[in-house]
Amino acid sequence: MIMKEKLTIIKVGGKIVEEKESLDNLLNNFANIEGCKILIHGGGRSATRIAEKLGIESRMIDGRRITDEPMLQVVTMVYGGLVNKNIVAGLQARGVNALGLTGADCNVLQAHKRISETIDWGYVGDVDKANETMFDKLIKQGIVPIMAPLTHDGKGNLLNTNADTIASETAKGVANLYDVTLIYCFEHPGVMRNPNDPASVIQKIDSNNYKELLEEGVVSGGMIPKIDNAFNALKGGVSKVIITKADAIDGISGTHIVL
Repeated sequence: MIMKEKLTIIKVGGKIVEEKESLDNLLNNFANIEGCKILIHGGGRSATRIAEKLGIESRMIDGRRITDEPMLQVVTMVYGGLVNKNIVAGLQARGVNALGLTGADCNVLQAHKRISETIDWGYVGDVDKANETMFDKLIKQGIVPIMAPLTHDGKGNLLNTNADTIASETAKGVANLYDVTLIYCFEHPGVMRNPNDPASVIQKIDSNNYKELLEEGVVSGGMIPKIDNAFNALKGGVSKVIITKADAIDGISGTHIVL
């Protein structure tokens, strides 16, 4: 049996990459990860702030952004430009040969416009497939992809796409080529029973105790789609999924999601 090369995929929330101190810490830790790696980032707070300066209203439903044409222009500028290129420049300064990408670049992620009978999401995308061949070509050349939360529909339209989903779908796409560890990192040390107690981190979540945690209200809000994406990745062949703090991306700390 041929041993697959290890690949670490880090998904980091906008709150971490939008503040200099936390971004510097993340980039230091990411640069120190050995072997093949991909970084996927958010940037929603920056988009909201810049939209407000431009007089463009931000409309959210369950934490997801309605993306009409003016908002699409804002998120493209912010995610694909400001946030992405700051990360790329910071990694180049740390000796990491990073390349900033949206899903349209090299056609790495194609999606379709979200269809809903009740909500017009506008230019919001749901991922169809990751282009594992192109990711593999980049990685084999020593390039580290830095993914902004934007995809495209193959018809000339960019689509605002949830970064957690991009991470899950990218991880699934390359799982047949690599031994993939997917790490969702944010400002907390993992999924906590008590949101005010860092010592209450739940070490392991499987399909059985996940149902209990949902019923008890321990897991709620934005953590639900994150864990759903984690299970989706595992079912797609990803070896390991962890939810942890941005300064603990060692593949050990945090909450391990298992089937």
